[in-house]
Parts: sequence; C-alpha cells; structure tokens
Amino acid sequence: MAQRFARIERNTNETKIQVELNLDGSGQAEIKTGVGFMDHMLDLFIKHGLFDGKIIADGDTWIDDHHTTEDIGIVLGQVFREALGDKKGIKRYGTAFVPMDDALAQVVIDCSNRPHLEYRVEPELNAKVGAFDTELVHEFLWKFALEARINLHVIVPYGRNTHHIIEAIFKALARALDDAVQIDPRVKGVPSTKGLLT
Repeated sequence: MAQRFARIERNTNETKIQVELNLDGSGQAEIKTGVGFMDHMLDLFIKHGLFDGKIIADGDTWIDDHHTTEDIGIVLGQVFREALGDKKGIKRYGTAFVPMDDALAQVVIDCSNRPHLEYRVEPELNAKVGAFDTELVHEFLWKFALEARINLHVIVPYGRNTHHIIEAIFKALARALDDAVQIDPRVKGVPSTKGLLT
C-alpha cells in the first residue's frame, strides 16, 4: 500500500501554517502553534489517532487565537483529505467513545465527501480554558470537517470540567478518524454504491 502522507503550507497576512500528516504512523507528534491549549489538544489528536504529524503555526495571537486556530483546522483538514487519497479500501465510517474523568464524548465520522458538522455539546462550557476561548473548538471542528470533506458528529451528553470535555472530544475525534481510514481487505474499490467518494 502506498504511504498515505501529505504536506501543505498556507501563508496569509494573518497566519503561516505548515502541516504534515502520515495516516499510517505511530503517534509521533511535533506541535508548535503559539496557542498552548491547541498544542495540547493537537498532540493528543496525533497520538490517539496513531498518526505521525507536524503542525507548526505562526499567527497573530497578539490579537487573539481565532485566526490561528481556524487556519490550523483548514490546513489540517486539507492535509487529511490529500493523505487519504482515493479512499479505496477504507472502512469509511468510524466511531469512538472517550471518557475523561467526569466527561464523555462520542465522535462519529463518515469520510463521505459531504462535509457537515453536527456539534451537540450538552454541558455549558466555561468561556475560557486558561487563555483559550472555548468557542474556538467549534470553529476548528467546522473548518476541519469542511476541508477534509467529512461528515462529523460530536456528541457530549455530560461533563463538568471544560478542559476534560474538550480533551475527550479531541481524543474521540482522533480515534474515530483512525477507525474510518483503516483498510478493510473485504472492500473492493470505494465503499459506496455510487462508485466514488471524491
């Protein structure tokens, strides 16, 4: 099987983003975004997805973390889509439940080329975790789903600690993606009656 790897750089007046992703890795991560909380979440994402990844960002964080977080979601989604290639032989669907102390997150994925985010987080999140604006979690996930062209459902039925809730989401996202991109030897071509997923 060919290596499922991609690298993209994106430079704007607001951010400079470099992302590399190997879908068939072992959880090796190099993360430096200038947004401490995102560094933590992306490190978890790479390790729990058993990807190998490099995510380097230099953004206008003196304004706030919005542009950097959003643009990382955009580029990571683009890299994921490129690394996945023609999707031949993949399982296509993935799901994961991840508990984190008081919180439980479920993420369900369809690598369908039909981008959609359903974000059902029932507990009220604190506005910030440290200096990080928690509304940016939705922004990141929506841009990732859009650029990766996946159907992404995020469900959190309960949780008290905002950090725990978000951490459970990122771990579940990684594990559901890892599930969806696995090669199933029973699948001939792409798993769609349409004959394509691109």
